[in-house]
Order: sequence, then C-alpha cells, then structure tokens
Amino acid sequence: MDTLNNFLFIGLPYAALAVFIVGTIIRYINYGYQVSSLSSEFLEGRRLFWGSQPFHWGIIFLFLGHLIGFLFPRSVLLWNGHPVRLLIIEVTGFIFGLSAFVGLLNLFIRRITEARLKIVTNKMDLLIEIVLLLQIFTGLWVAFNYRWGSSWYASVMSPYLWSIFKFSPDVQSVIALPWMAKLHIIGAYLIVLLFPFTRLVHFLVAPLHYIGRPYQIVIWYRDRKTLRNPRSPWVAKYPQNN
Repeated sequence: MDTLNNFLFIGLPYAALAVFIVGTIIRYINYGYQVSSLSSEFLEGRRLFWGSQPFHWGIIFLFLGHLIGFLFPRSVLLWNGHPVRLLIIEVTGFIFGLSAFVGLLNLFIRRITEARLKIVTNKMDLLIEIVLLLQIFTGLWVAFNYRWGSSWYASVMSPYLWSIFKFSPDVQSVIALPWMAKLHIIGAYLIVLLFPFTRLVHFLVAPLHYIGRPYQIVIWYRDRKTLRNPRSPWVAKYPQNN
C-alpha cells in the first residue's frame, strides 16, 4: 500500500509536472499554430454558448479558489473562522462547480452529436472532456459529503502541495483522506499530464490583450444558419466577409 501511495502522490505529480513543462514547450515551438482552443463557433454556436459560458466561468472560479487556498492557506483559515463566511464560500464554490459540470456536459453532448463537430473531433478531445467531467464530479461529491472542504484543503492539501514543490514530499496527511478525495487529487495530476496534448493548452496563451482592443465589426454576406447547416450544398466560391 505504501508503494501505491508513493507512486500516486509522489511519483505521479513529478511525472505530470515534467511532461507538462517539456510537452508544452515542445508543442509551442514545433506546433505553435495548434496552441489554441481550435474554436468551433462557426460550426455551431447556440449550444456552444450554453456550454462554454457556464463551464468557463465555473472552472475559472474553481481554479482561482484552489490557487488561493494553496498560496494563502492561513488567510483562508482565518476567513473561514466565521461560520457565515465559511458557509458562503462553500455554497458559492458548489454552485460554480455545478455550473462547470453542466456546461462541460453540454459541450460533450454537443461534440458527439453535431455532425460537423465529429469531423474535427479527435480521441484526445473526448478523453480530456471525460477526465474533466469525472474530475468535477468527484469534486462535487467531496464537497457534498465531506463538508468545509475549503478549510481542510488549506490545512491538509496546501502543506502537501508545498512539500511537492520543495522536493521534500510529505504524503502522510493525504493518505488519511477518503478515497474519493484521493481520486480527485489523482484526477488533477492526470489533467496536468494530459494538458500539453489537448486543447487545454490554449489556457497558457489566453488573449488578455483583447480586453483593451477596439471592437471588431463583422458584416455577414451569407445567412449564418445556412452556413452552419451540414446539409447546405457546397459552393466553390463565396463573397468574402469584411
């Protein structure tokens, strides 16, 4: 059992970090054009909105919450010292977790049911979405069944993660966690491991400069519904859009 725990909570995180760093650099240097989300908005936009918006807002909040708990554990524990504040952060986190799960589930169903999306979908797209769905599900399970996760995350997970980055791993506190919490931790390492080989890599090149960019006006000469309809006949030449 000690060997398995050492592999999962010491060997796996270091392997995941190594693959993440080396794989991301190699992909950016050799396949720079692919370091993007490869947007499918022009293929189908309505369901994309109802999947992308709740997923992205939910996952951003969850990521920032985990990051704050990792970087400032004492501040989180101090904040949680008041029951009302603790309840607010727990309920808010759970709601954003549900938002991320429902949004991603919608995106997954969209990807496997839309004819045009199937053509541009590869096995890694499906794999990472399944892993993310399982990851969010285990997180919701832990949050519902083992309450006050923000507090024990700051007191248990933060010291463990810091020990990993300091190259002096201490897994004793993690070993004592319930198995569903352990699966959630392992899932996080698998996502980091798969990160360089998926669309998630676009997170590192987020177009933040768009915030200050002037508005872009696009004029369509064609009906977008007709354009996105897979049954529309193909034409060799279309008038160009401005």
